[in-house]
Amino acid sequence: MNSQRLIIATQLAVRAALAACLSVLVAQLCRFEHPIYALIAAVIVTDLSPARTRELGWQSLAATVVGATYGATLSSFLQPSAWAVGLGILAAMLTCHLSRLPDGAKVAGYICGIVVIAHGTHPWSYAFFRLIETSLGIGVAWLLSCVPRLIHVEEPDR
Repeated sequence: MNSQRLIIATQLAVRAALAACLSVLVAQLCRFEHPIYALIAAVIVTDLSPARTRELGWQSLAATVVGATYGATLSSFLQPSAWAVGLGILAAMLTCHLSRLPDGAKVAGYICGIVVIAHGTHPWSYAFFRLIETSLGIGVAWLLSCVPRLIHVEEPDR
């Protein structure tokens, strides 16, 4: 790995680690039940480009709404099963792609699957709190994206 790539990789890793750490800390202070969702969201949307972080954040937020809605709706009609999980993931991911949210499709899929399989007896409440926790992680990543990089190097095309 050349020095330029190492600098870029290190800056992204530091930014993602800080976003995850702060997200978990705030989630714990708020006594959220599952801080892991804040952590996941913070890492997924973090980028060195503030514009890209915002774009990924909006897509992940919308995808979380899609996934949580499909998961809670399916949970109201179906028992948790492999088939229900598969059906929900299929519907959530296709909805994101059809809605021009391709970067959020996987997020919608896994959120839907988690809500279907782990909702307990209150799927809408479970889905709502996953949205709150995810929003926290995205918000922290957005705030950190406003902090300028210490070392500027040209990023290679993706």
